[in-house]
Amino acid sequence: MKKNIRTVLLGELVLFLVVFFISTLGTSFGFSAVTWFLDWPSLILVLLILIPGLIIMGEWKDFLKSFSVGIKDFRLLELKNIIEAVGAAQKLTIFGALFAIIISAILLMGHLSDPETIGPNLAVCFLAGFYAVIIEFFLLPLKLNAERKMNEEMDMEDD
Repeated sequence: MKKNIRTVLLGELVLFLVVFFISTLGTSFGFSAVTWFLDWPSLILVLLILIPGLIIMGEWKDFLKSFSVGIKDFRLLELKNIIEAVGAAQKLTIFGALFAIIISAILLMGHLSDPETIGPNLAVCFLAGFYAVIIEFFLLPLKLNAERKMNEEMDMEDD
């Protein structure tokens, strides 16, 4: 059965949202717990490492092509480049998250004299890692889909 990668990504998004809302809304804190997971500076910092990093490395176009693998036909070299672009995106996501975590931790250390802020600031430190996990949750199927398509193309050439 041929799967459209965009449908797979949409299915993953729905799965993630259902699990997330069950996990957060099932607590005694209710809907207010959902807002605890929003930290725009951390998310922006991760994306500011990811997107310009792909552009600087010249991988941005190949990365965008990864959303069309299985829908459009690509040559083997293009598929290899797409796989490398998604791999670069995975690494840049991790580096961006680590950068954001380190910056948050340094800022946290600067405010250790106020014990009431340690908990919320520590939570913010972890959010960049949380965002990296979410982004990786969507990058992995892109890479696997491109690898599967490349293997199919290589198998067709052998016949």
